[in-house]
Amino acid sequence: MSEQVERGSGLRGSMGVAGIVFLVIAAAAPLTSIGGALPMMIALGNGAGSPSAYLVAAVVLLLFSVGYTAMSRHMVDAGAFYAYIRRGLGAACGLGAAGLALLTYTAIQAAIYGLAAATLREVVLRYGGPELPWSGYALLLIALVGVLGYRNIELGAKVLGVLLVVEIGMILALSIAVLVRGGAHGIDTESFTPAAFLSGSPGVALMCAIASFIGFEATALYGEEARQPRRTVPLATYVAVTAIGLVYAIASWAVVLAFGDDEVTAAASADPVGLTFTAAERFLGGPASDVLRIMLVTSLFAALLAFHNAIVRYLYALARDGFGHIALGHIHIRHGSPHKASIAQTVSAVLVVGAFAVAGADPVRQLFTWLAGLATVAILILMALTSAAVVLFFRRTGLDRRWWHSRIAPVLGTGCLLLVTAMVLRNFAILVGGSWIVADILLAVVGVVFVFGAVAGRVTAGARHA
Repeated sequence: MSEQVERGSGLRGSMGVAGIVFLVIAAAAPLTSIGGALPMMIALGNGAGSPSAYLVAAVVLLLFSVGYTAMSRHMVDAGAFYAYIRRGLGAACGLGAAGLALLTYTAIQAAIYGLAAATLREVVLRYGGPELPWSGYALLLIALVGVLGYRNIELGAKVLGVLLVVEIGMILALSIAVLVRGGAHGIDTESFTPAAFLSGSPGVALMCAIASFIGFEATALYGEEARQPRRTVPLATYVAVTAIGLVYAIASWAVVLAFGDDEVTAAASADPVGLTFTAAERFLGGPASDVLRIMLVTSLFAALLAFHNAIVRYLYALARDGFGHIALGHIHIRHGSPHKASIAQTVSAVLVVGAFAVAGADPVRQLFTWLAGLATVAILILMALTSAAVVLFFRRTGLDRRWWHSRIAPVLGTGCLLLVTAMVLRNFAILVGGSWIVADILLAVVGVVFVFGAVAGRVTAGARHA
C-alpha cells in the first residue's frame, strides 16, 4: 500500500443516512444481543418482561438524542462525545471524556474479539474443522478488520450493509415464524406490561439493554464523511435508535413467545447460550438454526469493524487537536481515511487481546464479560456528561432557544442516564461474572482514565495559555 498522505485536510466521504445507520446498527450487533445478551436478561433480570427493557432503553436514548442532535447542527467533528463535552464543559473535562471514549470502544471491541473468536472456533469445530486456539481466530479477525479499516469508510459501510441486511432478515424471519405459528402457547403482550418490566431484577435487564445500544454515537463520529452532515446526523441518530429499539423489542418478544411467558426464564437459565438457536430450530427448522450460528459470527465481525472505525476517528480527532501523536492525524490521499490511526488501533487490539490470551483467560467468561461490563459503565458516564455539556453549550451561546431541545430533554436525559448508571453500579458484579474484586478493579480503571485525561487536558490548556 502506498504511503500517500495529506496533512491538515479533513476526512472525506459522501455517506448518507442509510450508510451511517448501517454502521450504527452494525455496532449494536442485533444478533449478538438477541442471541447472547437476551438470555442473560431473561435468566438474571426480569424474565418475560425483558422486551420492555429494550423499549425503555430506547426512550432514554431518544431523550438524550434530542439535545445531542440539536448540538450536532452547530458542530461537525470526528470526535463526537469528546468534542461535544470539550465544547460544553471545557478542555479538561473533554480530555477526560476522550480517555473514557477510547477506553469504552477499546474495551468493547476487545470483548467482542473474544466472543467472536470463541464463536468462530465453535462453528469451525461443529462442521468438522481443525481444533485451533481461540487466539488464532482472534488474530485472523483483527487482520481482516485492520485491512478494511485502513481503506475509505464507504468500503466498510458497504461490507457492513450486506452483512446487516442478511442478519436482520434472519432475525425478522424467526420473529415472523413465531408470531404466525402462535408461539408455544399463543400470542400475548404480557412482556410489555409494567408488571412484567418491574418483576424480578429490572436493573439487570435494563443495563444489558443499554449495553446493546453501545455505538450509536457513530452518527456524529462520521459527520465529516457525510453528505449534508447538519441534516444527515440528526436524522440518522433518530432512525438508528428507533430501529434498534424496535428490532430488539420485537425479536426478544418472539423468543419469549417461543417458550411461553411462564417457561422462558427456566429455559434461559438451563441453556443461556442456545436459547435463541433452540427457538430457531423449533420454528424455522435445523438448517435455519445453523445459519443463525454462522450469522452470529458475521454479526460480531460487523460490530468489530464499526468499533474499529469509531476508535480510529477518536484518535484522529485527538491528534488533529494537538492531543496525540501528529502522525495519527494524517489522511491517506487516495482513500481519504485516517490510515495511520487505523494501524495504531489494530496494534492496540493485538496487545489487549494478546495479553488475555497469554494470561490463559477464557475468551467469553473473562475477556468478553469483564470488558463489556467496563464499557457499559464508561459509556453511561460519557452520555451523562454529554447531556450536561449540551445544556451549558446552549445556555452560553444561545444558538438554539427551543426549550425542549436545549433545556428540558437534555436535563431529563441526564436524569434518566444517572438513574440507569446507579442501577448498573448496583448490579455490576453480576455483569462481570459475580466477583466484586474484579468489579472494583474495573470501576477503578474507569475513574483513573477519566481523571488522568482531565489532568492532562488542564495541563495542556495551561501550557497553551502560558
